[in-house]
Amino acid sequence: MLHQNCLMSRYRRMYVPGGTYFFTVNLAQRGGDLLLREIELLRLSYASVAAEHPIQCDAMVILPDHLHAVWTLPGGDADFSVRWKKIKATFSKHCGAVNDVSSSKARKGERGIWQRRFWEHYIRDEEDFAAHVNYCHWNPVKHGFVERADDWPYSTVHRYAKVRRWA
Repeated sequence: MLHQNCLMSRYRRMYVPGGTYFFTVNLAQRGGDLLLREIELLRLSYASVAAEHPIQCDAMVILPDHLHAVWTLPGGDADFSVRWKKIKATFSKHCGAVNDVSSSKARKGERGIWQRRFWEHYIRDEEDFAAHVNYCHWNPVKHGFVERADDWPYSTVHRYAKVRRWA
């Protein structure tokens, strides 16, 4: 366990201006459906942050207790962390749900809705990009929520289907 903690403390995020990234962001309480129950609040939180800090959303899927996204940041900008921090904070501020909050989270003014950290992966090339976009779109099928990716309403898969239909 000590070894794992040492590895976690040495983890460094890769900040590349104008970079493309894959993200996984989880709720603190896994197994619930808060993100779907509060989907409009999540959309508004995302939109308000994106208006202030532009994001090109290449793919996204919202699941009951976590989400995946592929973003490309504007040239000269590498601060995806501030975007996620603000999205999570805005959502938390306006969400009626409250989890049991640890004393350390309470001291920092956190409501305990989100896991503190998120996972990111820097997209290296077109093959990596396609794999992560596909991962987003197939995730509801993987979790058994739907049989076909197109059947999940909280995904950018529909945007991709329109492009393919007209191509």
